Amino acid sequence: MAATPFVLQLLNALAALLLLLSFAMLAQRRVVTLVNLFAMQGALLCAATLLLAWRTGEGNLYVSAALTFAVKVVALPRLLHRLIRRLGVYWDTEPLLNIPGTMLIGVLIVVFSFGLAQPISALASTATRSAVGIAVAVILLAFLTMITRRKAMSQVVGFLSMENGLFFGAMSATYGMPMIVELGVALDVLVAMLVLGVFFFQIREQFDSLDLEKLEERGGER
Repeated sequence: MAATPFVLQLLNALAALLLLLSFAMLAQRRVVTLVNLFAMQGALLCAATLLLAWRTGEGNLYVSAALTFAVKVVALPRLLHRLIRRLGVYWDTEPLLNIPGTMLIGVLIVVFSFGLAQPISALASTATRSAVGIAVAVILLAFLTMITRRKAMSQVVGFLSMENGLFFGAMSATYGMPMIVELGVALDVLVAMLVLGVFFFQIREQFDSLDLEKLEERGGER
């Protein structure tokens, strides 16, 4: 079933909001707010998936939306907030680049992403293929968030945001990944978060800090 122009406008609006949230995450230094923004990204992904499922009649997209809500809106944010409280990591230290410089690089990344996604969009046959450029931009902005932060917790949130971009890109280009792949990815992400939580506590116990710069200094001293 072809999507109506109104539905396409809604999907494009959700994609634009997803991109704006990526910029908000890029500029955010408070770790708690960073996790909340990640949860909002998950909610937007869930809404976009439900809207696309309703218009295309693809039943697997309903399951994808439910999985996205359960994992990225409920489970992971609750787990991250719990880790933040237990570890006392509420603020990131000064990033490697100042915020204006980081945002400028982010704008250049968006321009590059739309140019990079043009061949993919031309090959895709879905009604949402125009959002592939935004998906690539979300992935690269999440990667920029990871490499400009010093706190391990902030880098983990950046990694999870990158996975959001990958999911949105798959949905835009092919109406979603096969269900077995999505279930496997969701399970892998949950297991990875549990393992990272254990590592966070071990690192904090050994080094009394989650600042990667301080960890490198202490590692060099040893």
